[in-house]
Amino acid sequence: MKTVGVYEAKTHLPRLLDEVERGETITITRHGKPVARLEGVVRPRARSNSQLKEAFRELRAAQEPGGPSIRELIEEGRRY
Repeated sequence: MKTVGVYEAKTHLPRLLDEVERGETITITRHGKPVARLEGVVRPRARSNSQLKEAFRELRAAQEPGGPSIRELIEEGRRY
């Protein structure tokens, strides 16, 4: 883990963000005391078409019988 002061972080933010994108974690300090941490964001993996189809099937199977139809839900959304 890399540590930088506030002034350096402010001055070199684009470079630090490049490092974070590559997986580095950076601690920002003020007067030698940690005040913030820069970490990369975990992005969810994209689902394949077959995974999406299966997820929709599971949602449809979990719906209660006699619940609102897709058309009713669409019309309800248009009212707002």
